[in-house]
Amino acid sequence: MTLHSDNMEVKIEQTWKNALAGEFEKPYFASLVRFLHKEKAEGRKVFPPGSQIFRAFELTPVPQVKVVILGQDPYHGPGQAHGLSFSVPEGVQAPPSLKNIFKEIETDLGISMSGYPNLENWARQGVLLLNAVLTVRSGEAASHGKIGWQEFTDAVIRYISDNCEGVVFMLWGNFARGKSELIDHSKHCVLEAAHPSPLARGAFFGCRHFSKANAYMTSTSRTPIDWKL
Repeated sequence: MTLHSDNMEVKIEQTWKNALAGEFEKPYFASLVRFLHKEKAEGRKVFPPGSQIFRAFELTPVPQVKVVILGQDPYHGPGQAHGLSFSVPEGVQAPPSLKNIFKEIETDLGISMSGYPNLENWARQGVLLLNAVLTVRSGEAASHGKIGWQEFTDAVIRYISDNCEGVVFMLWGNFARGKSELIDHSKHCVLEAAHPSPLARGAFFGCRHFSKANAYMTSTSRTPIDWKL
C-alpha cells in the first residue's frame, strides 16, 4: 500500500510531500491510515488500488498545477478508479459524467473527442484531477466520505490557493462549489457550473469552462491545455 502505518511514511510525489508535510503529522491522518489498514485486514475491497491513491499528485507536481478539476469520490465499480477524478483506465467504458464532459468540450472548442477515457494526458499538462475523497469501498459510494480525506484535500486546495498563482479551479455541482470559500478569488480563476452527471439534466452544458480556462491561461502568459484526447 501507499500508506505505511508503522512509520507513517507516505509515498507521494516529492513536491507534494514537502507541501503537505504538516498534514501527515496530524492525528486525523494517522486515524485515516489506521482505518484503511483495518479495511484491508477485514478483507474489504477498496478502490483505487493502494499504489494509485496519490496518482493525481504523481502526475501533476506542485510547480506544474495550472487547473484543478475537483471530483467528489472515486468510482466504486471494479477496474474504474485509478486515482484521477472523472477518469477511468483505457479499456473501460467512459462513465456518463465523463461522456458529458467530452460533449461539452466538443461544443465549446469545436473539436472531436475520441471517447478515450483515460485523462492522464490532461494531468501531465498540469490539470490536477483531484477527488475530495481519495478512496471508496467497493460498491458503496461515499463510504469513505468521513474518514478524514476531506480534511486532507481541503488542505491541498488551500495550499494551491496560497502558494500558486493564476490557477483555474473548475467546481462542478454543489459539493465542489462548496470548496469555493477555500480559494483566493483575487489571484485565481474560479469557474462554477452544474455537475456533468445526467442527474443534473443537462445544466452543465454550455458552461464553456474549457475555452474560458484556456483564455485565462493565455491572458496570464501560460500555455493553454490541449484538451483533445
